[in-house]
Amino acid sequence: MTIAEMLLCDFDSEAISTRRVLERVPDDKAMWKPHEKSSALNNLAVHVAKLPLFGFAILNTDVVDLATHQFPKYEFHTAEKLVEAAAGTGAELRTKLASMTDEELQAEWTLRFGEHVVTTGPKYKLYRTMFLNHLVHHRGQLTVYLRLLDVKVPGIFGPSADEPFGS
Repeated sequence: MTIAEMLLCDFDSEAISTRRVLERVPDDKAMWKPHEKSSALNNLAVHVAKLPLFGFAILNTDVVDLATHQFPKYEFHTAEKLVEAAAGTGAELRTKLASMTDEELQAEWTLRFGEHVVTTGPKYKLYRTMFLNHLVHHRGQLTVYLRLLDVKVPGIFGPSADEPFGS
C-alpha cells in the first residue's frame, strides 16, 4: 500500500463524518456563539468546510506563508451550501492526493508566517497533522456547538446520545 492510499483511507472516512456534521448546522443560527471569546457558528462551520483547501496547499506547494497566502473565501448561507463547499474542495484534494507518489509525499514542506518558520517536515506527516487532525479538532468543536443548540449530534467514532448503536 502506498502512502497516498493510506492517507486516502483516512480522508474518505473523515469526509463522510464531516458531511454528517455539516448537514446539521442550523441555517438560522449563523451568528450564534457559545461564549464571547468563541468563533461564531458560521465562521467555524465555514472553516471546517474549506479546510481541504489547506490540505491541498500542503500537497501542491513546498511552502505556505500565512502572512501572504490567500485562501478563497466562502460565506455561510445554508448547511446545504456548506456540504457542497466541503465536497468540492474535498474532491480537489482527493484527486491531488491520489496522483502523488511516495517520493512526492516524502518531500519537505514548510509552513511559515513571514520570516518565522512554524513547522517543516515531510508532506505526508504535515498533511496528517496540519490538515487532517486540524479538521477532526474543529469538527469536534462543531459537534459541541450543535449539542448546545439542541441539534442532534451524529455518532462519529461510535454512538452519540442522539444516535446510539442500533438506531
